[in-house]
Amino acid sequence: LSEPSTVLAFNLGNGAVPVEPVKKDENSRRGNWGNQIEFVLTSVGYAVGLGNVWRFPYLCYRNGGGAFMFPYFIMLVFCGIPLFFLELSFGQFTSLGCLGVWKVSPMFKGVGYGMMVVSTYIGIYYNVVICIAFYYFFMSMTNLLPWTYCNNPWNTPDCTGVMGTPRTNATFANVSAVVSGLTEIVNRTKRTSPSEEYWRNYVLNVSDGIGNFGEVRLPILGCLAVSWIVVFLCLIRGVKSSGKVVYFTATFPYVVLTILFIRGITLEGAISGIKYYLTPQWEKILDAKVWGDAASQIFYSLGCAWGGLITMASYNKFHNNCFRDSIIISVTNCGTSVYAGFVIFSILGFMANHLGVDVSEVADHGPGLAFVAYPEALTLLPISPLWSLLFFFMLILLGLGTQFCLLETLVTAVVDEIGTDWIMKNKTYVTLGVAIVGFLLGVPLTTQAGIYWLLLMDNYAASFSLVVVSCIMCICIMYVYGHKNYFKDVEMMLGFPPPLFFRICWRYVSPFIITFILIFTVIQYKPITYNDYVYPRWSLVIGFAMALSSVICIPIYALFKIAMSEGSTFLERLKNSVKPDPDWGPALQEHRKGRYATAGPESVEVCPLKEELKDEGKEKLKEKEMEKKDEMGLTIPGSNGSTLNPTPSA
Repeated sequence: LSEPSTVLAFNLGNGAVPVEPVKKDENSRRGNWGNQIEFVLTSVGYAVGLGNVWRFPYLCYRNGGGAFMFPYFIMLVFCGIPLFFLELSFGQFTSLGCLGVWKVSPMFKGVGYGMMVVSTYIGIYYNVVICIAFYYFFMSMTNLLPWTYCNNPWNTPDCTGVMGTPRTNATFANVSAVVSGLTEIVNRTKRTSPSEEYWRNYVLNVSDGIGNFGEVRLPILGCLAVSWIVVFLCLIRGVKSSGKVVYFTATFPYVVLTILFIRGITLEGAISGIKYYLTPQWEKILDAKVWGDAASQIFYSLGCAWGGLITMASYNKFHNNCFRDSIIISVTNCGTSVYAGFVIFSILGFMANHLGVDVSEVADHGPGLAFVAYPEALTLLPISPLWSLLFFFMLILLGLGTQFCLLETLVTAVVDEIGTDWIMKNKTYVTLGVAIVGFLLGVPLTTQAGIYWLLLMDNYAASFSLVVVSCIMCICIMYVYGHKNYFKDVEMMLGFPPPLFFRICWRYVSPFIITFILIFTVIQYKPITYNDYVYPRWSLVIGFAMALSSVICIPIYALFKIAMSEGSTFLERLKNSVKPDPDWGPALQEHRKGRYATAGPESVEVCPLKEELKDEGKEKLKEKEMEKKDEMGLTIPGSNGSTLNPTPSA
């Protein structure tokens, strides 16, 4: 046949016999997305995660409300979108995961291993957060949310609920009166909400320190197993199955956000929360920390340097317009953060109004915002179990969208690295193995000390290292491989060169911003804490070790590659180790044109032969069609059961 990506089919409706192309994967050995919508939705689900719900709003009201938007969008334009486009084009050009793409300069393959280490850390603790959302989802299937009142065995004398006790018969209409009666208590002592005590004393049963693991919380362990099973089943056929699941997981959170937004803005005090969200405090815009937080939020929110963007793009068809996709996905991600801010600040304004405190004093960041502040707000809403179910279902879907890509990144890296036909056909077993290992490594995070380790991994394993990995990736592509070479590669793939703006950002602006984040992170370093708990020094050493474990892959592999390269001197070996691999370039021979046409010994013969076969195939196809019409006379059942004998054409 003339095209390897199509087959011929006969449409038997009403006797018509058109010859129609049925699309198949362009890369039959590795597979492609079913269609471009699946890739866009998967990438949106990957980029839009739990951080959009709690981290962005927290940074907004910590850094001047509306004033934070200004540096946020500047960082999006000059750093976020260019890096996003760079990684998508990098993976799509070679159709390889985060390890295979480093054929561009084999000495830098350690960057790919660093991405795998980062994705492993994030995948382990991210699924623990998802499993806690599963737990709250299951606990919301009741007439009365268990964290509504303070009359439970796990509550302490310090617990003060805004709903009073069940004996008060306080309704939604007189909640304000109940709260006003508690104003003196709130002002005199530090109030402990029932949702906070439910989270700390019942769900987690937190131990007294990171070194005291205590017992495994069996309900959390069970939910962790459920979470990993769901992820595995959705990825059982790779992108073929996950691409179908994202139609729901990537879109339904927007339905829930819209429902919560409509409900939120109708609550008493919601306007004060939205005003706080939008009113800029311009004096903070000169604070370097505000710019640093804006850059880091863009950087981490889009998922750059995790390896996931490269992996997802590697399943695209070669000529897909990934430039368009990068704009759509990046803008959608950041738009979701802003939209979620309206939802969240309307609820925070409602809570602040009922508690008699300022909006900035209502919520915390991190898991405390998702599992303490919001559950408490949900108890104040009519039909609170319904709103709780919707909210935590949204958290589950947001988390799963990111988790799909994290797991697929690891699986794809393993499969591409081994590269045998057996591993390609039995990719499901690799997915199962990675899921089982991820579950086992997540078990310690379900103990009584699990929250301490989760925050340690979040603050160290997936922060500093991401900045380093991304910076080295830019240096390798732009300055070692060469910006002119890469611009030509992108032009060959897309049909047009990268816009001038992106070329400038890739070479100068984005690396400068990344370096700024790195330096600022080091200068502003503060040891992490959890409420009043101060982490011991030995645990911080472990945190730094986790951060360095991904970065150290880069120099170790570089030294190994230099030692194994040909050459009599160090400089010769260094030069040979950074040269592109002979296999570098498009995965399919039909796309290897220009300087890639002579990249391999077979390509000189194969390329012209393929063009000849194309022409011959077309002629043979026409001859076969004429023979079938002239000699055979197809008999085809019509829609009414009769037979139709087409008349041979002249």
